[in-house]
Amino acid sequence: MVKNAALDQWLEPVEPFLGPLTAAAQDFTRLTGVPVDLPTVLFLRAELAGHSLPGRTSAGGSCRLLRTADGWAAVNLARPDDLAAVPALVALLGSPDAELSKAAERATAAEVARAAQLLGIAAAELGAARGRRVPVLAHRPGRRRSLSRVRIVDFSALWAGPLCARLLGLAGAEVVKVESTTRPDGARFGVPGFYGWLHGGHESLVLDFPSEALTEVVAGADVVIEASRPRALRRLGIDAERFLADRPGRVWVGITGYGRDDDRIAFGDDAAVAGGLTGLDGEGDPVFLGDALADPVTGVLAAHAAARSLARGGGELLCVSMAACAAALAGSAVRERRPC
Repeated sequence: MVKNAALDQWLEPVEPFLGPLTAAAQDFTRLTGVPVDLPTVLFLRAELAGHSLPGRTSAGGSCRLLRTADGWAAVNLARPDDLAAVPALVALLGSPDAELSKAAERATAAEVARAAQLLGIAAAELGAARGRRVPVLAHRPGRRRSLSRVRIVDFSALWAGPLCARLLGLAGAEVVKVESTTRPDGARFGVPGFYGWLHGGHESLVLDFPSEALTEVVAGADVVIEASRPRALRRLGIDAERFLADRPGRVWVGITGYGRDDDRIAFGDDAAVAGGLTGLDGEGDPVFLGDALADPVTGVLAAHAAARSLARGGGELLCVSMAACAAALAGSAVRERRPC
């Protein structure tokens, strides 16, 4: 693994967990010839944004680890609507006059996560996704394909999906980022240098959803990357199964928080907690690792899965779970955890 002095402070607490990700990155390089610098992939955003190492609050500041009656839960107040929903969440937990942290202490971790998700807030019980499923489920193998001249249509936003697209683009694929005129990628309003790093060299299309132009763009794709609930694109007449059936060798990369059959939303910090990918403080209590760590972990594993699928000939629907990706790393180092 390449050492970068500026990123070493971020790397040290995470390094014991990186065995599966290092293996996937090395195999991606074997398949494509593209090296993957994991410290940059995992921590560049935090460094560019000037974040500090996280503790009980995530590096980006929106996600909190809350002590509950029986353990820990992460609640991610990443959007204005999430903050506005906090009084309703406290009321659901049976403590309408308490602060969220106090209300959480009177409920179980599962109850906190379930109540938050009911309100559309990304939340997770610590370790709840461990052992539930593998990070990537692949369906319908086909015949061998190369990444050269492969056209990728990227509907994803924020980090995990765009990172997958970036790595595949470096391997020779042509990447087209597609956004809705009414709902652009929220990462555009984040760290400009990081957004440019993720999307450099990619074609950008901003289209009306739905539209004839959108249908034509998808018709010309060899690979689709999406990171929304499956029904979102189905409502636009874009269906993964139909996309794969229309032409041999295509690949669909579907990134979700917990799987395509689970409607719960997730962001990188709470998905990492769900997978048990946390560190320990000096008292043995959980703390966040890295910056929204499940996002870049998922991006690397999704890119590796897509490269492997194309090497097998494509024809596969790749179901990539952020929580399961985090759990794969957490499970690999469970005996090596040490205080941060």
